[in-house]
Amino acid sequence: MAFQVSPGVLVTEKDLTNIIPAVSTSIAGIVVAAEKGPMDEIVAISSEDEYVRIFGKPDSDTFEYFFSATNFLKYGNALRVVRATTGNVNACASGTAVQIKNTQHYLDIYSGGAGSVGAWAARESGTIGNNLKVSMCSNSTAFGPSQMGGNLVAGAAALAATSVTVDDGSLLQVGDLVEFGSASDYTAAPSGQYYKVTAISTHVLTIARYNTSTGLTEAGGLRTAVVDNAKVKRHWEHYFEFSQPPGTTADVSAAGGSLDEVHIAVIDEDGGITGTAGTTLEKYEGLSQASDAKDSQGNTNYYADVVYANSNWIYWMDHETTLANAGSAKSGQTFDAQGANDFTIFSTSLASGTTDNAPTNGELALAYDKFLDTENVEINFLLCGPSQATGEVTGDTKATKLIDVVEQRKDCIAFISPARADTVPTTGVATIDPISMTQNVIGFANGLSSSSYVVIDSGYKKQYDKYNDVFRMVPLNGDIAGLCARTDLVSDPWFSPGGFNRGQIRGAVSLAYNPNEAQRDILYKANVNPVVTFPGQGTVLFGDKTFQKKPSAFDRINVRRLFLTLEKAISTAAKFQLFEFNDEFTRAQFRNMVEPFLRDVQGRRGITDFSVICDDSNNTGEVIDRNEFIADIYVKPARSINFIKLNFIATRTGVAFSEVIGA
Repeated sequence: MAFQVSPGVLVTEKDLTNIIPAVSTSIAGIVVAAEKGPMDEIVAISSEDEYVRIFGKPDSDTFEYFFSATNFLKYGNALRVVRATTGNVNACASGTAVQIKNTQHYLDIYSGGAGSVGAWAARESGTIGNNLKVSMCSNSTAFGPSQMGGNLVAGAAALAATSVTVDDGSLLQVGDLVEFGSASDYTAAPSGQYYKVTAISTHVLTIARYNTSTGLTEAGGLRTAVVDNAKVKRHWEHYFEFSQPPGTTADVSAAGGSLDEVHIAVIDEDGGITGTAGTTLEKYEGLSQASDAKDSQGNTNYYADVVYANSNWIYWMDHETTLANAGSAKSGQTFDAQGANDFTIFSTSLASGTTDNAPTNGELALAYDKFLDTENVEINFLLCGPSQATGEVTGDTKATKLIDVVEQRKDCIAFISPARADTVPTTGVATIDPISMTQNVIGFANGLSSSSYVVIDSGYKKQYDKYNDVFRMVPLNGDIAGLCARTDLVSDPWFSPGGFNRGQIRGAVSLAYNPNEAQRDILYKANVNPVVTFPGQGTVLFGDKTFQKKPSAFDRINVRRLFLTLEKAISTAAKFQLFEFNDEFTRAQFRNMVEPFLRDVQGRRGITDFSVICDDSNNTGEVIDRNEFIADIYVKPARSINFIKLNFIATRTGVAFSEVIGA
């Protein structure tokens, strides 16, 4: 406290309420190949629906990654996903397609219009972006309804006709909506019947009926015959989805500018996203071409920024060439570069997106490196998914990478399944016999380094793929990690996840490899945890070994997870001892914080006894002079039961049990 030189009262506080905090124990991480989604960044996922929304549905290339991730989410709700960076590129408007990994990559390189791929690019790399079309309207004439002057129907068209000839097809664009009036009037029947222009060949328009309620085309041609010289009225394709034509925003008008507004629609042109071609995915009304424009709430209204902040499907890459003034300061500027009678709509179909969902070991390794940052990335489980990368036979390379990551972190456990080929027959092979499967799995395990931070299971399960209406063989490591997460919810991290109480595998139709007792003996000796289907009792994790080959307490999952939990919780609290004095007060404060926590763990059956040594016996003068602080924490971990011996003893009728037991 400060030295006082005159009488007074100085009030101070000292906080002696420090405790060991609760820490997360059920967060999993995985690297995937996926239909869509950001690449090369960690994304937090809490449910299967969220995974599908961000990374897409499974297909023949991605289903093992998909179900490894979503199977974990059947037990827990905290998953960190990295989509591996492969050869995918984003669909674009023109030029040579580029790869945009994620939003930060876009901001760093392409947000200033440096892509040279036209005005727009798909937000997701892969072929999914090839379904997209972007339509932008920047003036009221193009918006419609526009009476097209001398452009009349050139020759009568009969009822149900699917083509109409006009005087000048160049004034129209594919996608425009048209009405046909009479020869003398725009409004006379059959005006009010709308048709979408689906193709233009010189003067001939191919048309389809348009439903203003659904925004989609329908089968059938003209609902009513059209007379020669009938007048033509046109509208923007998305006329009925917007409340009014683009004009001048209030912000730009107040600054003396004009004609800055644009309307934008993003469409699933081919139907590959929604299943219905022509579905509008997103629409943006009343955006501004002025780079400093604001909306009524004071937020940016600049069209490139609004699309970046809100779109799930596209990135702005550059201005349309005829929007010469777009991006300029708003003061006094007239923005629309189109003529007063210009019917032009900026309509762009995106193309050239490619998919590469076969990541190599190198691409997978780079993605798993995202999980090396222990300070900023919190995970407890690291999922392998499919062990075999593209072109790999054994699966050891990817598994070895996971072991390297967890051995470097030393605060999480890797869950690994054998290579697919070890237990699942390849194309053209009818079956693999159980003896060969056992040898294959043991061979896979023998190729890996011993580690108490690794758990290996016995293979693959068969499960139903509701997205494609087929059955799939998928690795079990997502389920095994999920059982650990589920154990945290129903018990504590230091309970074993195996057995009939907590080890039930969900969604398993059957197992690729269902080892019998003799085979389980071989697997368990090699520190591989068998997953077994018992008739009438379900599919169960029937082991709880880590992959530490040296016999010790740490060759059990529950002991390894006990120590991870204790180490994480106590080290988190110990950070607050940094830069304090290494004296008896600080050491006592530390003991008083740790001992109640360990008593709580003991009461919850995690340990049988403990001792905390933190005094001058281990904090000697030499230790203090090196600015160090030492605490020795001894614990006796509780052990799970792996073997049960039941002795049934028959006795004669006249013998007392006390006599037998005493003997």
